[in-house]
Amino acid sequence: MFTAHGPTLRELAVQALSSTRRGYDLLAPKFDLTPFRTPDPILDSVARALRPLGPFAAGLDICCGTGAGTGMLRALCTDRVTGVDFSAGMLDTARATTAAGGPPAVSWVRADARALPFERDFDLAVSFGAFGHFLPEERPLLFAGAHAALRPGGLFAFPVLAPPGPRTRLYWTLLAFDVVMRVRNALWRPRFIMYYRTFPLSGVLADLEQAGFDVRLIPLADLGRLPGGAPRARLVVARRRH
Repeated sequence: MFTAHGPTLRELAVQALSSTRRGYDLLAPKFDLTPFRTPDPILDSVARALRPLGPFAAGLDICCGTGAGTGMLRALCTDRVTGVDFSAGMLDTARATTAAGGPPAVSWVRADARALPFERDFDLAVSFGAFGHFLPEERPLLFAGAHAALRPGGLFAFPVLAPPGPRTRLYWTLLAFDVVMRVRNALWRPRFIMYYRTFPLSGVLADLEQAGFDVRLIPLADLGRLPGGAPRARLVVARRRH
């Protein structure tokens, strides 16, 4: 992250003391040079899992950032693809770095994912790496917006990683990060919402069902397995009922 081309420690500190939206506006020009961008192996694995569930005409990338997931959708959708994000800076970078041409046509919309401006417009919606920016009580709004944006029978899909166990260093690293962020948000305004432990799978599945989805999990086996044999990652596939 602290390479000659990536964001500096000072730039990351300024971002962390800004609001969530302003922080991403500032980080946008260098975002793809950070570990925060969704890695290509995850995008490729999700695309392989979704392809047999199509065909898809129109796709939506919710919280698209600089457009990594939007690019994946272009390989799956035949008609059009839309990326939506609340950060103008991230959308500007997405526009500048997205290759021209098509089909499918690509458009960019600035909007809050908790109030998506779509109604039965898409066959497939995806999201990558954004759910830590929503508090648990905001999930119903997020999922209701995804449901409204999809046509009946449409799919809302996103990958989830197996949570690290308490005997791992990653478990304590993520716990420490969340504690620091809670203290920061209690003492400093504007808040920067980013937590790693506020998206438990059981609660997420229950909220999706409540929003009107039928949900299943697809193992992303090509991303590896845990020592006990369970997949390291799964794809949540939520189908709009009606």
